Amino acid sequence: MAKLTSKERKHLPAKDFAGPDRSFPIPDASHARNALARVANKPEAEKEKVRAAVHRKFPGIGEGRDKAAKKTKRRSRSRV
Repeated sequence: MAKLTSKERKHLPAKDFAGPDRSFPIPDASHARNALARVANKPEAEKEKVRAAVHRKFPGIGEGRDKAAKKTKRRSRSRV
């Protein structure tokens, strides 16, 4: 992941943040992947907002993981 200095972060436009209060900066694909990883332990509403922002800016990131997670959930339910 590219280093993002505080000076660079302050100059990022609002559209380059996926979370509330300028959290989860997504100026590039690497930061977008990191935002998806970091939001995993947040409330569901925040997860959805971050995922939507990442997918708007980088449509291909995280789609495979979302599909795989859905398949895993389906499989685990059918085995019970």
